Amino acid sequence: QLQLVESGGGLVQTGGSLRLSCAASGFTLDYYAITWFRQAPGKERERILCISGSGDNTIYTDSVKGRFTISRDNAKNTVYLQMNSLKPEDTAVYYCARNLHFYCSGSVGSTNYWGQGTQVTVSS
Repeated sequence: QLQLVESGGGLVQTGGSLRLSCAASGFTLDYYAITWFRQAPGKERERILCISGSGDNTIYTDSVKGRFTISRDNAKNTVYLQMNSLKPEDTAVYYCARNLHFYCSGSVGSTNYWGQGTQVTVSS
């Protein structure tokens, strides 16, 4: 059964850090790009970062540049989102999703499997 499970969310103060994990099962992570999204209350879902099967990163959201990084450990079938210098506007539910292919794509419909999400709350 194909599954993505996010973890690592929580409550943190402004300026703090969190590392989110996206654990994959039921498929070989090596063959797919993985994208992190987030959705804040009352806002549309936002595409943040993607990592290809070979580890190339694509940033889609300027507001996270220099603060968020994405990495993967294929041996552990896990993708990580390291978030530093967190701000209250980073508060959202964070989701990981499997891309259709090995390479990242920002196109609508480029992901086909999603995790359940993990809540990140940054207090001011």
